[in-house]
Amino acid sequence: MTLEIGIVLIVLVGAVIMFATERFPVDVVAIIAMSLLVVTGVISPEQGVSGFSNSATITVAAMFILSTALFKSGAVVSIGNQMAKLFKFNFWVGIFATMVVVGTISAFINNTPVVAIFIPILVGAAAKSNLSVGKMLMPLSYASMFGGVCTLIGTSTNILVSGIAADNGLEPFSMFEMTRLGLIFFGTGLLYMMLIGIHLIPQRNVAEGLIKKFGMGDYLTEIVLLKTAPSVGKTIENSPLVNQLEIDILEVNKGGQHFINPSGDMLLEEGDILKVRCNVEKIKTLKERQGISLKSDLKFKQDQDNGVDLGLGGKMILVEAVIATNSLFEGKTVKQIGFRQQYGATVLAIRHRGELMREKVANTVLRSGDTLLIEVEADKLPYLRKLELRGKNTFLIVSEVDFPEYRKDKMLTVVLTLAGIILLASLEILPIMVAAIVGSMFLVVTRCISMEEAYAAIDWKVIFLLAGAIGMGVALEASGAALLISGFLIDIVGSVGPIAIVSVLYLVTSLLTETMSNNASAVLLAPIAIAASITLEVDARPFLMAITFAASSSFMTPVGYQTNTMIYGVGGFKFSDFIRVGAPLNLIFWLLATFLIPVFFPFHP
Repeated sequence: MTLEIGIVLIVLVGAVIMFATERFPVDVVAIIAMSLLVVTGVISPEQGVSGFSNSATITVAAMFILSTALFKSGAVVSIGNQMAKLFKFNFWVGIFATMVVVGTISAFINNTPVVAIFIPILVGAAAKSNLSVGKMLMPLSYASMFGGVCTLIGTSTNILVSGIAADNGLEPFSMFEMTRLGLIFFGTGLLYMMLIGIHLIPQRNVAEGLIKKFGMGDYLTEIVLLKTAPSVGKTIENSPLVNQLEIDILEVNKGGQHFINPSGDMLLEEGDILKVRCNVEKIKTLKERQGISLKSDLKFKQDQDNGVDLGLGGKMILVEAVIATNSLFEGKTVKQIGFRQQYGATVLAIRHRGELMREKVANTVLRSGDTLLIEVEADKLPYLRKLELRGKNTFLIVSEVDFPEYRKDKMLTVVLTLAGIILLASLEILPIMVAAIVGSMFLVVTRCISMEEAYAAIDWKVIFLLAGAIGMGVALEASGAALLISGFLIDIVGSVGPIAIVSVLYLVTSLLTETMSNNASAVLLAPIAIAASITLEVDARPFLMAITFAASSSFMTPVGYQTNTMIYGVGGFKFSDFIRVGAPLNLIFWLLATFLIPVFFPFHP
């Protein structure tokens, strides 16, 4: 083993650990790893930054623009609303149709925004039909992955592995090269979910209001300050309620005048009615504290629009919002974001990695997939919705299904443009990168999407992740580490034949993807697959396909794939729910891949 190989292996092991533990954002980890490989001289600066100019990276960026234009046209929302109506007729008809439609759409555009559009639609359908939202959302996420492996542009991972193949002198994947096997995966996954999977999903969150769902009944109450109250005559920030009991004062009613999210310098007076957040033990302390009377133990009345009667003459709205994948809020606390100051709203509770948190909410570090219970004035809700759909990657409001106006007059233009890109790439008239760039710019010129919206549509964290990961892949190949690892792999299972290599590559990729970025998993293993094919003197295609299919088939954990993370909190899932439903599906897909990949992609074409 050379010094260069040793450096590469140390950097890659460190990167994998950081990817899995989420100590730092994945894009930051990828760029740091690439930088270390450049600084240590393993790869040249040009090789290190080559990922930014890689055709796969540019194609993925263009596809983000195309996907956003499609959603702004309202096409997907219109389809989703029609699917929601089927649940009133029959749950099984509705879920089957939804999975087929979502899988089909995900075969041609990024599946993350597809799921983002369908989550609030299905949450609304569950509430109206008295159905379990969890039994709708897990099939939704899985179906998006089923469809993603059916075409080249189904996920960024497909495009990425195809780009790596081209960089190594191999033929890039064609548009529908994966379709035959992809449809088998799609059909098998659909049958599994309909016959087995849905029955394994626990029955939770059936027709629950947000107050009950987040268990807030014992945590919100109203108190009246009497003349003898220690807090009378003091500001909020100096009040014993805040300093001694650590109670959050959410609203103050002074003689009929309401102050939402009052400032710390507000003076408290006799007769003030305070709406506060605290736990059961603190409520008991309040009852015993002289000079304080409990007006009511939160008898909030939630109507069909999630409106809440505060008993104070005002109208607030409770909404449920999910922190988006690669959100600007990721890694920050509610206090750091300045939620009250910036958005005029209060975060009452958080579902964080399966745990319901109702205390010290302000200091909880937010992660993608966290679900927030937000209280906001009714007239400020439209502002939150505009923020959500402004391309700022903040959060997704899922408790209601009302959507703003879309550019329906541009729908036909966008759909035909997407179809044209697929046709040009399929007939090999233009490379997929060129077709995607031309198509996205055509949508800008025809005002289907503005240039500002196009910039905002690109998920730059994904772009930097791809660029950094490609640099790591280059280091694997250039240093000889890929050849060393592939030789080790061949020594272990190579005697069984190349089918065993396919099986092992699929299994390793699948397990890695359950704990870290699927793109990173694919980039790290693709050079090893190519090196193994050279050693065995067989076509690299079956090995690369094993990695491609496995990287987009992560069913066992809520953190392995972004769509699973998005539904985690909203569906009220536990980590074990994904293992219970996803593990058998992973096993089925592994067996299918082992025996069918060599059939559809022969070792000696």
